[in-house]
Amino acid sequence: MSRVVFETLLEVRWRDLDAFNHVNNASYLGYIEEARVRWFKSLSQDWAGETAAPIMAAVMVNYRRPINWPETVRAELFAERIGGKSLTLGHRILAAHDESTLYCDGHTVLVWVDRGGQSVPLPDAVRAACA
Repeated sequence: MSRVVFETLLEVRWRDLDAFNHVNNASYLGYIEEARVRWFKSLSQDWAGETAAPIMAAVMVNYRRPINWPETVRAELFAERIGGKSLTLGHRILAAHDESTLYCDGHTVLVWVDRGGQSVPLPDAVRAACA
């Protein structure tokens, strides 16, 4: 696994639960998205600026175990592949109180595009943070 470039704690919300009283699979993607947005904001306030922003091209999630409520989780992000116009960002969600409890792992492919939908080079701040 690559070096962790960002981690954040997230509280599981009651509304994240499904009929089986554990976190719905779609909510895992929301936690990963929240971690990405917090990371981007920590790098630059205009991460999704007037000229370009990241879009998700692909996502893969391995669901390792259910998350119950109440719980605090730690989302970790790490750079798996840095391309010219894309970034493969690995992710893991773990129990905040016990890092041996892995809830999910996987990766997301992000592509930076201009407002016209054309791909553009990765922002310097993102490239530097992943180096």
